[in-house]
Amino acid sequence: MYKRQVRTCAELGLFSELITPPETVTTEEMLDLVAALNARDEIDGILIQLPLPRQVDTKALLDAVSPLKDVDGFHPVNAGRLQANRPALAPCTPAGIIEILQRSGIPIAGQHAVVVGRSDIVGKPAAMLLLHQNATVTICHSKTRNLAEITRQADILVAAIGRPGFITPEMVTPGATLIDVGINRITGRAEFDRFFWGDAKREATFAKRGSTLVGDIDPKAYELAGAYTPVPLSLIHISIRHPEDRSQIALPGQRGSRQDKHAEDARGGRRLQHSEAQRKFPKHGRENQRRRAGIDRAGKQMCIRDRFFPWSSLRNNAPARSMASM
Repeated sequence: MYKRQVRTCAELGLFSELITPPETVTTEEMLDLVAALNARDEIDGILIQLPLPRQVDTKALLDAVSPLKDVDGFHPVNAGRLQANRPALAPCTPAGIIEILQRSGIPIAGQHAVVVGRSDIVGKPAAMLLLHQNATVTICHSKTRNLAEITRQADILVAAIGRPGFITPEMVTPGATLIDVGINRITGRAEFDRFFWGDAKREATFAKRGSTLVGDIDPKAYELAGAYTPVPLSLIHISIRHPEDRSQIALPGQRGSRQDKHAEDARGGRRLQHSEAQRKFPKHGRENQRRRAGIDRAGKQMCIRDRFFPWSSLRNNAPARSMASM
């Protein structure tokens, strides 16, 4: 995933620096590295790719990142600001969930949103963001009793529990919006047949690669949904692009915020010019310029959802409410 993040930074005209410590790295060495990045004025954002080696204290490392450079929104300061509904850098996947619902015209206010999963990275912040949008929110987890009874009450069902196909069709009410955060790789034939029996396209991929991806929602449940996010074509791309997009939406007064951008450009800041990005990735550079101009490959004007979130998708099963599949 980090290679896509580096490429996306180049597409957006942002400088990025990839640091890959050895597998034997210690917590102390990583803390020293983060401290050095915190002190570098030309670095506006720090993103730590998880999971880390077992010997590294992940929470200590995430806490060491400056809250102003915490583009993942994992620092306790940013988590607290998010809970208080104050300006903050929210975790990218939960923020992407709200974006994809809003840009797809799915109402949130007054809806019953059920979030299955309570992680600090997705479940908790997703529930808080939905609450800020005036949804009635229920958080469930692996120890919740009568889980299916609760999920069937959901108008919006967010699955973020990290188990392949955990949400079955029997747990979904017809017409619900399904947001599948899970990205699970399956390699066994029995498990593949459970989810994708009769799917010729998936069968070909499985035969070629020896594995395929499935979300936390059983694909058969999609048939009941009013709208759903397909795996892996939706939220994985939001998660990759969102931290880079938000590097331009920093907190007020932070270097790299919108109000500081022109001043930095004037003194020759660190950002790549479009021409440099185009030299490194010519195809993507041209595509990026077209998107910024609001023009698609055929020369037609794009809608705002296509323009700013070209890889996001929320498929709609209801013909009365047609939405673009991106």
